[in-house]
Amino acid sequence: MKQRPRVVYIISRIDKSLGFEWIARGLKDDYHLTFVLLNPAGSHLEDFLTENEVDVKRILYRGKKDFVQALFKLIYFLISERPAVVHAHLWEAQLLGLPAAWLTRIRKRIYTRHASNFHHVYFPRSVWMDRLCNWLATDIVSISQATDRVLLDLESVPRNKIVKIPHGFEWEAFTGVSAERIQHIRSKWAISQSNAVIGVIARHIEWKGVAFIVEGFKEFLKDYPGAILILANASGPEHMKIRSMLEGIPPNQFVIIPFEEDIGGLYQTFDFYVHVPVDSLSEAFGQTYIEALAAGIPSVFTLSGVAAEFIVDQKNALVVEFKNAHAIYRALDSLYKNKELRQVLAQNGRRDVISRFGISQMLFSLKQLYDR
Repeated sequence: MKQRPRVVYIISRIDKSLGFEWIARGLKDDYHLTFVLLNPAGSHLEDFLTENEVDVKRILYRGKKDFVQALFKLIYFLISERPAVVHAHLWEAQLLGLPAAWLTRIRKRIYTRHASNFHHVYFPRSVWMDRLCNWLATDIVSISQATDRVLLDLESVPRNKIVKIPHGFEWEAFTGVSAERIQHIRSKWAISQSNAVIGVIARHIEWKGVAFIVEGFKEFLKDYPGAILILANASGPEHMKIRSMLEGIPPNQFVIIPFEEDIGGLYQTFDFYVHVPVDSLSEAFGQTYIEALAAGIPSVFTLSGVAAEFIVDQKNALVVEFKNAHAIYRALDSLYKNKELRQVLAQNGRRDVISRFGISQMLFSLKQLYDR
């Protein structure tokens, strides 16, 4: 029997991730997979991997104070495993995994670029670490045109290092949601019945544009006083600012959800969806664009990350200008008033993402990358 090549995934600070679950299931028969999780404690992902008989190792990582110890543990692990491929995901996994793989002479060192121009805009002193990761990697997975632009134009990465592999999705997570799951979400978070439930799934950080959504919702609420705003994944450095902006809204007209594991069920509680990052490079990819359309939710978007590659105004979503609360209000007003438009956007949006972002395309591209 032919021995399967050893591939080690190194991932930092992840609890629950459908994407990594799909990858583990899709690749475990072709490769001897091991997931190294840099986490402070156990996680949903670790439990999933164990249940599905995928090798998993947790290395204690709570922050900078654990960096050196975690690096030496990674080096020791890679020396003992001698994988053919190391693939790092997320910032701290890159900073630990790529040097460890380089020092142990792993010949194929890959990282997926999950961030776009974040350091260039907010932490320019950290850009040198991005450049170090680019140098240490033999291959860099770019997930969108936005990450292409950052890697090529801002960081001068050689084009032959960059491999374009967009994220892939298993559609059943968003299309096969039972009425019982939806009702459970409604009951769990006390989401009242309304014909204008506006959903947002975004961290409360400046570049996600959540503040503009809240302002647009306040305007919308004047015309439609029964509307409800749901803010999910509601944490981050701007959280207190967002909470203060909500103070003028009646408490029964908004719902704060810190985290919900059943993301597919959550989408189905929305009538409309809004995701409006503040510029074209803010999002590296923007999985929520794909998820919302796969779930069949008429959506309002700005063109950031992967959205710029396939979203067309009035065809598969409504497109608004960056940093424009009134434009968000106008788009929501159009969706509320026009049932035919809602149906067209939902139908076209689902069709377009299913044709472009299936998990099978992603797995095929990863196998090509690992095997070449």
